[in-house]
Amino acid sequence: MDDIGDPLALEEQVCFALSVAARGVVAVYKPLLEPFGLTHPQYLVMLALWQHAPLSVKDLSRLLQLDPGTLSPLLKRLEAAGYVRRERDSADERLLAVSLTPAGVALREEALKIPPAVVDRLGMDLAELRQLHTALTGVIAAASGTPSPAGPR
Repeated sequence: MDDIGDPLALEEQVCFALSVAARGVVAVYKPLLEPFGLTHPQYLVMLALWQHAPLSVKDLSRLLQLDPGTLSPLLKRLEAAGYVRRERDSADERLLAVSLTPAGVALREEALKIPPAVVDRLGMDLAELRQLHTALTGVIAAASGTPSPAGPR
């Protein structure tokens, strides 16, 4: 076999490696999120809100890179769980604002246990994970046609 190998070999495909890695990492999160009644996509919403709340649905959609139609059911379930509140923005009635409830704010303290547990379960050191994050951020930027925050390489 030459250096390049078969360009159509499954194990050579970046898309395959990313897909399998994403499923594997989400599976690591699943048992950590279950006690909170959260799915991984709901956890991502909560992360965004813990950092930036309140947010309009439009801004939350942009931040998470999710279609508003995909985001809406997640927000409805988080609201039913008592973690978020959705209401019309007082400054612009056309916008739906999402804010955290006291239970949603309190959940953040419990969620602080999740990142170290994920690192532990992955069995990778923090430097490796930071390097991976930097590489994936570059892939996201390249795939979306936006400049990488790390700059050109």
